[in-house]
Amino acid sequence: MGVTEMYLISLMGFLRSLRRTTLDEAGYTTQTVIITAMLAALAIAVGIIITTKVLAKANSIDLNGNGQ
Repeated sequence: MGVTEMYLISLMGFLRSLRRTTLDEAGYTTQTVIITAMLAALAIAVGIIITTKVLAKANSIDLNGNGQ
């Protein structure tokens, strides 16, 4: 085995180990699910607050026409 073959084999081994370490995403899916659930809960809470305020304002409108 010549120097070129040894170099290519070692280069392939290095690239394989580099790829293996860069693709290690342990826990990434769990983190994404938790953040998505928190954002969804926050959006629901904001929706409830806005709905409550709009309904309270709509219920306070006087439709009798007294102008007071």
